Amino acid sequence: MQIGILGLGKMGANMARRLARGGISVLAWNRSSAVATALAETEANVTACADMAAMVAQMASPRVLWLMLPAGAATEVAMQQLADLLSPGDVVVNGANAFYKDSQRHETEMLARGLRFMDAGVSGGVWGLANGYALMVGGAVETVALVTPYIKVLAPGPETGWLHCGPAGSGHFVKMVHNGIEYGMMQALGEGLSLLQGKTEFNIDVAAVSEMWRHGSVVRSWLLDLTAEFLQQDTTLENIAPFVPDSGEGRWTVLESVEQGTPTPVMTLALMMRFASQGRNDYTDKLIAMMRKGFGGHGVKGDV
Repeated sequence: MQIGILGLGKMGANMARRLARGGISVLAWNRSSAVATALAETEANVTACADMAAMVAQMASPRVLWLMLPAGAATEVAMQQLADLLSPGDVVVNGANAFYKDSQRHETEMLARGLRFMDAGVSGGVWGLANGYALMVGGAVETVALVTPYIKVLAPGPETGWLHCGPAGSGHFVKMVHNGIEYGMMQALGEGLSLLQGKTEFNIDVAAVSEMWRHGSVVRSWLLDLTAEFLQQDTTLENIAPFVPDSGEGRWTVLESVEQGTPTPVMTLALMMRFASQGRNDYTDKLIAMMRKGFGGHGVKGDV
């Protein structure tokens, strides 16, 4: 079997490694060719390709090309370039984060060219190489069938950890909601442990509590496992900046809830808290401080 992987960031490179170690011939391309070359030099069954045309030329139809590129312009350009190179019946998979409506559009565009399209929401982070990736895929039954042999190698098990969710766009939709849930779970764990840390009169060992919760507690989870692990090394986190980026999928989840009129207060507030951590609440806080000064004469930090 043979597959082309385009985009060798943390996820893409490890997915290429897992496929190669599963006995699949991997053709690899990256916008920085040195990255593809380095991967091929250290990993058997991986061949670096200088460009997309070289990759396509080395593959027999029906080809499977799997993109792991940033959402937006990078993906759009790559999709167009591939469409000009591929043959009818070939499959383009977008496995990177993407807005599900874009994936619906991409299938329509590919079908108009005689090509197939599948979207895949991928979860597993840097641990996916060893543990496998959770895969949420969308597309026509015939298209998914062509990609299934590769999915079974990437997933935690041939029959576990992956799901054909429905038509094109459904895979990225399920992954979008997955990330929204992730936001809420992370926020709740962070707030709860902060409350424990703040109760100084009890001198609670938050590392010990998080480790204990991992065994039998209803809040046990992989996120808790990761939290317990880093707290064993450092409970103060003094050298960690209180800045939490937000991915596009968290925003897309909240926008979808507005479109549906489906209440998602936990996920929405978790997203807002990430904005606050990025300094986007600073001006609001300054305004509120000045309002308090205006009506009550309250002091303002920095006021002379």
